[in-house]
Amino acid sequence: MTQTTDIRRDALHLAASGLPVLPLRKGKVPFGNCRACAKNTCGGRPNMKTPGPCTCPHPCHGWAAATTDPNVVNSPTWARTWREAAGVAYHPGGASLTVVDLDNAEAIAWARKSLPATRIVRTTRGEHWLYQGAMQSANAVRPGVDIKSSMQYARWLGPGIGTITALPAVVRALTVKEPSVVRPAAVTVPALAGGGACPHRTPTYLERGIAMAEQRITEAREAVHATVYRTFLAVLSTHGRCGCLTETHTARLFTAAQTKGESPRHCTDAWTNALTKLGL
Repeated sequence: MTQTTDIRRDALHLAASGLPVLPLRKGKVPFGNCRACAKNTCGGRPNMKTPGPCTCPHPCHGWAAATTDPNVVNSPTWARTWREAAGVAYHPGGASLTVVDLDNAEAIAWARKSLPATRIVRTTRGEHWLYQGAMQSANAVRPGVDIKSSMQYARWLGPGIGTITALPAVVRALTVKEPSVVRPAAVTVPALAGGGACPHRTPTYLERGIAMAEQRITEAREAVHATVYRTFLAVLSTHGRCGCLTETHTARLFTAAQTKGESPRHCTDAWTNALTKLGL
């Protein structure tokens, strides 16, 4: 039995089990056999940002070529490709799977400490941890760790060992980017008339005010942008003229707002509008 026959047999078996498959050439990369797919614009128009189903006369490039149809796998077109193929890949997201690709010993050690047990497939340099459930794919979510699921392919290296478990929240969280926090410049305000002492310069009073402002923003269920502006305005009206606000205080307010979905630009605009409203 030739290697080509073995590879195609594996592909047919995987397709029958519900895994969308595609052939891989040497270098573990998909075939790109037509002009439309030559530059990874799989199955679509030039510069197409989101690939669609493959409609090319040959197996095209990437995950969109994956299929569970045995007639396609056994077609004369694919037969020519199998003769050049070095392996089989599959589209995890198409089978509602997520692969956590661990590329080295350090990544494996992290997974064993941080992730729930599931099916494990050994790779050349590390391991694939398979979970039931699809999610967004992403590379380098942490050192040596890639996520392969929707709009991505993974090389078939065998069934692995262990029982596949449900995709946990800790894996989904790996692709969630922390909001970038823009720290506003320290507020510059006029000195108090007569040089009197600031009536708010007590740690307890100021801390309570900032904490209440953070809570007001965090608990907003609607009109978040308006709530952020009104909260900034209230804080500045109480503490803006005496100079007791520090960059640390204002950064806390910006962080609370961005956690609710406000962009750095919206935060800066709301802060600036509040300063203008108060003549600061």
